[in-house]
Amino acid sequence: MAWLCAALWICLVAVFPGSDALLINNITLSSAMQEAVSAKGLSANGELEAIRKETSSAKMKNKPTEITHKVEKCSVPCTVHTQKIREEKHYICRCDCTDIIDTVGTFSETPSGRYIIQPEGTDYSFEVFCDMDYRGGGWTVIQKRIDGLIDFQQMWSDYTDGFGDLLGEHWLGLKNIFYIVNQKSTNFMLHVALESEDGNSAYAVYDNFWLEDETQLFKMHVGRYSGTAGDAFRGYRKEDNQNAMLFSTSDSDNDGLSVESCSMMDNKTGWWFNQCGLANLNGPHLVTRKGIQSKIRWDTWTKNEKIVKIKAASMKIRRTYNPYFK
Repeated sequence: MAWLCAALWICLVAVFPGSDALLINNITLSSAMQEAVSAKGLSANGELEAIRKETSSAKMKNKPTEITHKVEKCSVPCTVHTQKIREEKHYICRCDCTDIIDTVGTFSETPSGRYIIQPEGTDYSFEVFCDMDYRGGGWTVIQKRIDGLIDFQQMWSDYTDGFGDLLGEHWLGLKNIFYIVNQKSTNFMLHVALESEDGNSAYAVYDNFWLEDETQLFKMHVGRYSGTAGDAFRGYRKEDNQNAMLFSTSDSDNDGLSVESCSMMDNKTGWWFNQCGLANLNGPHLVTRKGIQSKIRWDTWTKNEKIVKIKAASMKIRRTYNPYFK
């Protein structure tokens, strides 16, 4: 038990600030290292120096910018997953971004950036972008739109697995989102952030957000709304309501229309359409004679009774209840 605690302690200290030169990937600390720390009670700087010596001959590999999936199980004592990518550090197998800030954040700085997570109850780990700055941090970003560099006119398989650049525009993937929000004894809230073409901002928050699995076509459920952008998921009329709707793409039409496809009418993008609804944050940026035209929609955000034109948007989720840290 003492050896196990020492190993866990070393893993957490390995991500202490002030170790900019430290690059560790898939490295397990040796028993000699653990005994040295246990016997001598090394300081944080001493531990980092010891780890540098232990790992000096390790082979480093750079992560690609695309979303990647690692089929490996996070274990205790932990394997440290630490890399320096574009001057940002990224850590460690935890359940989600809230779990990271509640655990690693207790011992070390946890900056916004790319992290490896493995949701509870799965043996499947993958990379996410964690927003550790907004309202206390711990937000897992599931979608981000900025400038149209990433094509959101994708098929079902792409929306299922995820696509894009985690440091820029991306869609995390329905399967990954499902794994996160369906962890045992957890609830997640959803935060939608919007930016207009003239630089104004608005937001919509839902106090509960979860998806059903792929056999149910990733049906979406949202809870109570609050915010400044209006409740576009439910809209104004029954036929606008996208809550409890199935996900649709241009090659998998699951919306409420019997003849036409909302995805096809909305530039072949994927969303929880319902005849076709007032929201589609995956609408494309189209190149026109007048320049780039955004088709991102959240039609309950209005100004002077006109729908606001949106140039950027993001969706992020955070635990509202953590059973491990009451």
